[in-house]
Amino acid sequence: MNKLIAIVNVVAWSGFWAFGYIALTAQDLSERQLIIASLLAFAGFIMGIVAYLRLVRAAEASGYAKKTNQLDAAARNRAQSEGGM
Repeated sequence: MNKLIAIVNVVAWSGFWAFGYIALTAQDLSERQLIIASLLAFAGFIMGIVAYLRLVRAAEASGYAKKTNQLDAAARNRAQSEGGM
């Protein structure tokens, strides 16, 4: 499943850059074509972020990447109560 998500990630970011470039630099496009290119670039951007975050979560769960340094609720509340800003 991780390989499929990685492939989706690459295709999504490729679509983002390709259609984003078209939307920004094309001069002979109609307004409709420009909107479609912008929407495809936006879809690639969103799918790329979602796929990347899923890959990060899978890498942390499998032990391939170290877990993020987030505090649990008790430690966070204790640190906020001692902060006194």
